[in-house]
Amino acid sequence: MSTRVKTETDAEKLGRRNRELSILNTIAQAVNQEVDLTRALNTALKHVAELFNLKTSWIFLYNDAGKAYVAAAQDLPPALADHPRRMGGNCDCLWDFEHDELNDPCNITCSRLENLVVGTAGLRQHASIPIDAHGKPLGVLNVASSDWDDLSADDLQLLYLVGDLLGIAIERARLFNRSAELGAIEERNRLAREIHDTLAQGLTAIILQLETADALLENGSPPDRVRQLIAQTLGLTRANLDEARRSVMDLRAAPLEGRPLDEALKVLVEEWAARRKIQAHFEMVGSPRPLPLRIQTGLYRMLQEALTNIGRHAYAHDVLVQLTVMPDQIRLRIEDDGRGFDPSLVQGEHFGLIGMNERANLLSGSLEVCSAPGEGTQLEIFIPLETTI
Repeated sequence: MSTRVKTETDAEKLGRRNRELSILNTIAQAVNQEVDLTRALNTALKHVAELFNLKTSWIFLYNDAGKAYVAAAQDLPPALADHPRRMGGNCDCLWDFEHDELNDPCNITCSRLENLVVGTAGLRQHASIPIDAHGKPLGVLNVASSDWDDLSADDLQLLYLVGDLLGIAIERARLFNRSAELGAIEERNRLAREIHDTLAQGLTAIILQLETADALLENGSPPDRVRQLIAQTLGLTRANLDEARRSVMDLRAAPLEGRPLDEALKVLVEEWAARRKIQAHFEMVGSPRPLPLRIQTGLYRMLQEALTNIGRHAYAHDVLVQLTVMPDQIRLRIEDDGRGFDPSLVQGEHFGLIGMNERANLLSGSLEVCSAPGEGTQLEIFIPLETTI
C-alpha cells in the first residue's frame, strides 16, 4: 500500500513566504520606532502574540551583573504573574542559553511550571529562542502555547529570526540610553563650568567690595559712602545666592551614586537602622533590572521619607523593606511594628505621606497606607512600567 506525501505547491510556498516576510516586517517596524527598551520589547511581544496566534510570552535579559531578569511579559499565567519569586533565579532554558546549548528550535518543559497545578492556564512547555547581537548573548525569548500544533517547524525557525530582530532593537535602545547618559554628563560639566564662571567670579567681587568697605572705614571715609558700598555688596550677595540655588536645582544629583537600585536601598536601610539602633531587613523579590533614573530616584526618596517617619513617630523595633520587581510594575513595601495611627486623621504634612503620595503620582503610581493605632504600619508603593506602545 503506497503512502501519498503531500507536496507544497508553488502557490502555497509563495503564500507562506509572504506571511513570513509580513511578520518580520511588522515586528521590525514596530521595534525600530521605539528607543525605550521596555516599550520596544512589549510592542514586540504584542505583535508576536497576534501574528503567531499565541497568548503567553516573556523575555529574559541579562543585567550588567550577569543576572537574568524579566524585561517584558505578555499575559503570564496566574501561577507566574501573581508570584514574582517564581520568575526569578535560574531555570532550564536560561541554563541552556548560558551554556550555549539553546541552538535548535525546540519545545522545552518549563521548569517554573512543571511542578504547579493551579493557575498554569494549561501551559507546560514553551519554545525558547536565544537573543543575541553581533555574537553577544543578550537573553531569551520564551513563547508558550497549550497546544503545540499551533506552532509549525517553520514558525519556530521564523521565531529565531524574530529573536535576531529583538537583538538589534535591544542594542539600539541601549546605545540610545548610553548616549543620553553621556549627554547628562556633558550637561553636568557645563553646569560646573557655569558655576565656576558665575559664582566664583561673583564671590570674588563680593570679597573685593568688602575689603574696600573695610579700607574706607579705616580711613575715616564718610559713613554714607560706606553704607552705599555695603548696600551694593548685599545686592551682589543676594544675586549670587539666587544663582547658587538655581545651579543646585539644575544639578539634581541622583542619590544612588551609581549603584543599582536594590543595592542603594539596602545600604540606605542598613545605615538608617545602625543610626537608629532598630532591627531592619531589606529583601529583593525578583531579579534587578535597569530602570529609568526618575523611577530609581523617586523610589529612593520615598523610602528615605518613610524611614524618617518611622524614626520620628513610630517607636518601632522591627522594620521590613521589600522591593518586588515585576514585568509590568515595581512594588516597594515598608512595614513596621510601631504604634501605628489612623490614616483618616492624617492632615497637612504629617508623617510626610503627602509628599510621598505626590512623588508616587508623578511616576504615575500610587501609595497605599494600612495602619491602625497599636498595630503598626504598612506602606505599599506601586510604580507602573511602560507596557504599551
